[in-house]
Amino acid sequence: MSAKSAEKETDPRLTVSLAGVKLRTPLLTASGTCGYGPEYADVLDYSRLGGFTTKSVTLHERPGNEPQRIVEVQAGILNAIGLANVGLQRFIAEKIPYIREMPTRVFVNVAGYKQEDYVAVCEALDEFDCLAGLELNVSCPNVSDGLMFGTSPELLRRLIEAVRKVVRRRLLIVKLSPNVTDIAAMARAAIDGGAQVLSLINTYVGMAINAKTRRPLLANVIGGLSGPAIKPLALFNVHRVYREVAQRNNIPLIGMGGAQSVTDVIEFMLAGASAVGIGTALFVDPALPVKIADALGEYLHSNNIASASELVGKLALPQ
Repeated sequence: MSAKSAEKETDPRLTVSLAGVKLRTPLLTASGTCGYGPEYADVLDYSRLGGFTTKSVTLHERPGNEPQRIVEVQAGILNAIGLANVGLQRFIAEKIPYIREMPTRVFVNVAGYKQEDYVAVCEALDEFDCLAGLELNVSCPNVSDGLMFGTSPELLRRLIEAVRKVVRRRLLIVKLSPNVTDIAAMARAAIDGGAQVLSLINTYVGMAINAKTRRPLLANVIGGLSGPAIKPLALFNVHRVYREVAQRNNIPLIGMGGAQSVTDVIEFMLAGASAVGIGTALFVDPALPVKIADALGEYLHSNNIASASELVGKLALPQ
């Protein structure tokens, strides 16, 4: 059902913890890039992955936006998938049986349009022991009202407070949007509401135009920009949230946004991330998280570093 385990054992120095949930390595898949698990099983060894994050699940099934929904641009891609997904009931009936057998931590990305949607989905999924955590997607830039909760500190805090009341068993993660004036304020609101982990960043709002036809390349007109183009911006956001909010509140961060090499992962960890999500780069090499984990183990060994966690927040800033 899942990819066969490789003979090579995972380096114990790679083990990290997200608010008490141990990961085999700091490498996770980013939501929206690997479906629900079966899609990448033949090309990605889940037994050597830190964690797997599913695509978004909403209360009701969604067909998503009209095509064209993905456009390649310089140093990245624009996507306007529109949260296409099977909905809560089909997810439970069709996807949970597979997830039960996955040899890694599984996190479900949860999206919605109103507070009650999030609460209903999270309350239902909190019952499943095969899930390590729930990641609230409050920052999707390519659906109607997709950024509503992700751009208002007060709305975000109230949303997470409501969800926290029904999530008693699973880790509660909140994925932050970079499309805000002050991401540190959003991080504070998320923590005040009860978030145990923050993941950042989601995609940047962008668009692409066909100069010949004078029309947008995406049917939705705008989409979310991901890939190496946003890595410097993602690093800054992780660094800022870590220094201003997360470190003093002992809140782990999952960094993401353009990571495609072991050097990128090390940079995210130095900026303050305890784990790193790989997203767009999976479309080029689906096995990349395992390859990066191997390279990270070699880096730790060659630099006499006992644990990957020792890298977190160790950016040497000028006096």
